[in-house]
Amino acid sequence: MEDPTAHWSGLTPREAIALQREAASRVVIEDDLPEVKLVAGVDVGFENRDTARAAIVVLRLEDLKPVDHAVARLPVPMPYIPGLLSFRECPVILEALSRLRRDPDLLLCDGHGIAHPRRLGVASHTGLLTGLPTIGVGKSRLTGTHGPVPEEQGGWTPLVDKDEEIGAVLRTRSGVKPLYISAGHRISLETALHYVLACTTRYRLPETTRWADGIASDRGQKWLGQLTLSPD
Repeated sequence: MEDPTAHWSGLTPREAIALQREAASRVVIEDDLPEVKLVAGVDVGFENRDTARAAIVVLRLEDLKPVDHAVARLPVPMPYIPGLLSFRECPVILEALSRLRRDPDLLLCDGHGIAHPRRLGVASHTGLLTGLPTIGVGKSRLTGTHGPVPEEQGGWTPLVDKDEEIGAVLRTRSGVKPLYISAGHRISLETALHYVLACTTRYRLPETTRWADGIASDRGQKWLGQLTLSPD
């Protein structure tokens, strides 16, 4: 299959922004999901300024046990430019996805979906490129404003930008900093919140994000050492 990101290394920032705006018009933020049995988390780390490493871990939704994982490394196609991070991350995410033996029904991305100035964060961009339903799970705010977040677990408040609701600021556990949740592609915000909470145990981050973040980071070998894949 032709790599849809193959030409990205030649893009100027102006061209990348134009591509973002066109692609954002094709993002679907209504529910169009299969029955979700396998959920996956993906995270991208940078080994240096030129090399990206993506880790994907697939878990059974019913018990959040890992059933598959993949790691990929690729040169980054463009330098870091605020607002264009998906152009650095999506190629290596696609490579890692291609190495999985089990295809996830839903992908939680460490980053934003439509909670982005041009409504095309890495989760939305990945969803468009792959066709997968995706959710953006951001650790910090990229754009938008919000009011106070309820303190109880599961409490949330809308994230708004230019009078548009672009996501939710969700308290996954009482007494911890909230997460910034947004629809990526083929999912509504309400359903995205449901699955983020379904993937959350006793930590701030959902298990999908915790596993992927751990393996993509400098602590990757330690996490891989703890990874015992459950049988199908």
